[in-house]
Amino acid sequence: MGHEAFTWVSFIPFLKTMPPHVSNAIIVSIFLLLIVFLGYRQVKKLEEQIVPDEKLTFRNLVEIIVEGLRNFLKENMGERGPQFMLIIGTLALFILFNNLSGLIPGFLPATDNVNTTFACSLTVFALTHFYGLREHGIKYLRQFVFISDMMPWYANVILSILMCPIELISHIARPMSLGIRLFGNITGDHLVTAIFFALVPLLIPVIFMFLGLFVAFVQTFVFTLLSMVYFAGAVSHEH
Repeated sequence: MGHEAFTWVSFIPFLKTMPPHVSNAIIVSIFLLLIVFLGYRQVKKLEEQIVPDEKLTFRNLVEIIVEGLRNFLKENMGERGPQFMLIIGTLALFILFNNLSGLIPGFLPATDNVNTTFACSLTVFALTHFYGLREHGIKYLRQFVFISDMMPWYANVILSILMCPIELISHIARPMSLGIRLFGNITGDHLVTAIFFALVPLLIPVIFMFLGLFVAFVQTFVFTLLSMVYFAGAVSHEH
């Protein structure tokens, strides 16, 4: 395709032989690791400084991001939310920075490829059931059947036979929904921007770049919010 003719990674020896979504994912991951490393050094250097800096610094920026993610988790998952900070924060930053990289000419975001989006969604799928089994043990599997003390055993068996396939299908559909939604929206946004850039190279594409910025944040928000819903449901004791 025309918009894939040039990428900056073609100048990097070890990355130019890789598929574009893999090379871009590596670049974004290295960038995020660099931010984490520099942020950790700043925190360790000033760990006794309780009062924040008066002006915006790199340390303040990192603290704002971490605190914002932590509050987001607590608001949507309750007091147990911060326990999922590592996985949710990693997914949010990885997806967001990949989405944003697509707005820079010469970069092809990893989220523009279905392999990346399904890798993220399958990670959420696997961890959802891992957290559920760790929290409830074998009782976690009861959500796939129907058991009621107010009904005779044969009624429970019949309803379980009916409910089990439905529950299995609904759980299998989760990673498909997460992966396809993210892939479809990011790919569609970049295709629209590329088409209008080819037709009208001045002014009009800028409007779609702002739209792409909006889509990048919204799709990150939707993916992480649904992931939190799945995690919260897996460890909840209410059901």
